Amino acid sequence: MDVSSVSPRKILAIGAMLALTVSACATTSTPSPSPSAVATATAAGTAAPLFTRNASAVLNVLYWQAPTILNPHQATGTKDADPSRLVLEPLASYDPSGKPVANTLAKEIPTVENGGVSKDLTTVTYTLKSGLKWSDGSPFSVDDVVFTFKYQSDPKSAVTTSDDVDGVKSVEAVGTDKIKVTYDKPNANYYQWGVYSGFVLQKAQFGSCIGEAAAKCPANLKPIGTGPYVIKDFKPNDNIQFDRNENFRDANKPYFKSINWKGGGEAPTAARAAFQTGEVDYAWNLQVDAPLLKSLSTASDAKANLVTVYGNSVERILINFSNPDPALGDKRAEPDTKHPYLTDIAVRRALAMATDRATVGKELYGDGLAGKSTCNIINGPEQYNSTATASLDVCKFDLAAANAELDKAGYVKGADGVRAKGSVRLEMTYQTTNSSVRQSTQTIMKKNWEAIGFKVTLKAFPAGTFFTNTSPDGANHFWADVEMYTNSGAPDPILSLRPTWTTKNIAQKSNNWQGNNYARYSDPTYDKLIDDLGNITDPAKYVDAVKAANDYLVKNVVIIPLVNRTFATSGVSKNLKGVKPSPWDQETYNIQDWYK
Repeated sequence: MDVSSVSPRKILAIGAMLALTVSACATTSTPSPSPSAVATATAAGTAAPLFTRNASAVLNVLYWQAPTILNPHQATGTKDADPSRLVLEPLASYDPSGKPVANTLAKEIPTVENGGVSKDLTTVTYTLKSGLKWSDGSPFSVDDVVFTFKYQSDPKSAVTTSDDVDGVKSVEAVGTDKIKVTYDKPNANYYQWGVYSGFVLQKAQFGSCIGEAAAKCPANLKPIGTGPYVIKDFKPNDNIQFDRNENFRDANKPYFKSINWKGGGEAPTAARAAFQTGEVDYAWNLQVDAPLLKSLSTASDAKANLVTVYGNSVERILINFSNPDPALGDKRAEPDTKHPYLTDIAVRRALAMATDRATVGKELYGDGLAGKSTCNIINGPEQYNSTATASLDVCKFDLAAANAELDKAGYVKGADGVRAKGSVRLEMTYQTTNSSVRQSTQTIMKKNWEAIGFKVTLKAFPAGTFFTNTSPDGANHFWADVEMYTNSGAPDPILSLRPTWTTKNIAQKSNNWQGNNYARYSDPTYDKLIDDLGNITDPAKYVDAVKAANDYLVKNVVIIPLVNRTFATSGVSKNLKGVKPSPWDQETYNIQDWYK
């Protein structure tokens, strides 16, 4: 849908608001199905399902970052959210174009035209599919949906999905089959709660796990769901065994009887298991040095296809605005502390100017194979991609300019080459996960940052340690000076811009480090930019406001974007069909449609 043809009152929220362009570098083909999946025709002449459930087929999945929890409301990483999606579902999903689709619990997508969305954009009413059941056979109820909102809204639950309920006044049952979401003001992003959010928990299972009991609830490891699979066995930081959900709403799905979900190892090993040996059907997030990835995926005897799609997955360097000094004890990295030098914009500017994005994008990500260098934190959908940052000095690699910036700010190099200003030395700890691409990125950054007068200590942790809310070495604790990882964005950029840098979302001890603002950045000007953005209903003005927020973060070096990574960089067996990754949802959002 063209932007100019959309009236403010008929904005399609999030990704459906504007037409998207999604670039797939490689996709699995869909040849004629195997004999066990032959389509037939119904008496009415319409096409029957492409496949029916297979009595014995097993799907082998490898995530080299092992899952640690299976409740997405408590998860801090994709490694946990993706397997959770096999079991727990939102009311609706986003397809690869960013369009909401009713492939889960809702009967249809509510719109202004069909009466599901009020004309003043304050209420959205979802009608549930009939006959829904939980995997334990008990009936699904509107009460479960209402409970989930209550669970998310309780500050003591300290959920990682708290931004989903920001500005949501209520979620209430309307009769036995409808859910009404009411916002506290007109909201152009009216699919905020319901589409790829509000993963519904069973009230009977989680009823005693609300508030302070949420984090340590045993059900987090084995939730009952409505999704296509059930958890047979889960060993955190290792494997998950899934069985088919015999109470799934579609009698023909899912195709596979069971799934072996292997966790752990390294990305290169996962790539070889997909492309060379064919041991696995699906190998996720192949963050492998570009030459090796290209060699494996293009080999004449490769047993898998490399499947990629661009969205807004950005490998970025976070800057800590709080003080991570362990000498502070319980005050360590709390938002009311101040970093000794990273709160100085001159230091941040120098770091940015000494950041060689081009080399990282070309040598480590294959210059488009698995990612491309960027200085924007918002890179998609394409209409939101700012061109103004290209001319900023902080987006240009220039060691001389970086040195001059620190000279001007009064940071003087000592005999050891490390700069200092009074008693403050530019010594930093730079942390990330232990993957070969990230360690190579760290090496490039360390070389250039030390060339301008920093002393850089590198740290790398297993993903199971880095992406968890309990480890002091986790990304959310951020007990380092800078850290690096990738976040993916929703079709509506406000869902990235609001939780990640606004004051009210700061991760801290009082919320169990569950706020999404790990950097502890607090700026009234930025907060107002985002508050104003949430009130805009004109599409053109909304695009401009998103770009302004992006440019503010980049210009002030609140974040250092490095690479716009392909959202899915997965090895998919040539025998596996139906895989259609969406950059706006979990990779497993349509796993009920996968088959061989």
